[in-house]
Amino acid sequence: MIRNAILLVVLFCFTAFVSECFGQKQVADEGFVKLFNGENLDGWIGNKKSYRAINGNIVVDPNGGGSGGNLFTEKEYSDFVFKFEFQLTPGANNGLGIHAPLEGDVAYVGKELQILDNTAEKYSKLKPYQYHGSVYGVIPAKRGFLKPVGQWNAQVVTVKGSKIKIVLNGNTIVDGDFQEASKNGAMDKNEHPGLQRTKGHIGFLGHGDVVRFRNIQIKDLSSKE
Repeated sequence: MIRNAILLVVLFCFTAFVSECFGQKQVADEGFVKLFNGENLDGWIGNKKSYRAINGNIVVDPNGGGSGGNLFTEKEYSDFVFKFEFQLTPGANNGLGIHAPLEGDVAYVGKELQILDNTAEKYSKLKPYQYHGSVYGVIPAKRGFLKPVGQWNAQVVTVKGSKIKIVLNGNTIVDGDFQEASKNGAMDKNEHPGLQRTKGHIGFLGHGDVVRFRNIQIKDLSSKE
């Protein structure tokens, strides 16, 4: 009995070791860098009262002050592949800011990609460019690919020059061009000077709703070219 128990422990440790090594090899091969260490918000700037590292996730705490506010990467990025997982709560609203400055409304002075519970009744009459994954005010995303609220979703955002591709749970929901989409004016009829920006911070743009994020990684394409 003791011998069997020892064998089981050895097997478990070996399996864990192999899994860890494989995972590290995968990240290294793909060239991705982890932006969140799972323990604290080192490498991030902004509202660290509303955004907290809890149980391996970045969690928006609605009681943290600032109605959610923004949390940005310390570094700025131009062309990149950004992947992350997120978990919505009922009626949740957040956003992913890209090419963002640290001041101003990112939806206009940068670019905001919606993070939203599309199924909430209060959002039933939004404009097409306001639903999840859309480049706010500019490029509408395809709907129907979010998992039920409470489940984890995986999203990959690829930006190269003025082109953007967003894949949600394995499905392409945006494949467009910022400049082409706005050449006759943005869909929301507002000015979007941020569409001309080619570099900036990446960040989560909260509205006071509980949303969880994990497995946040980036591949910097600009440094490869």
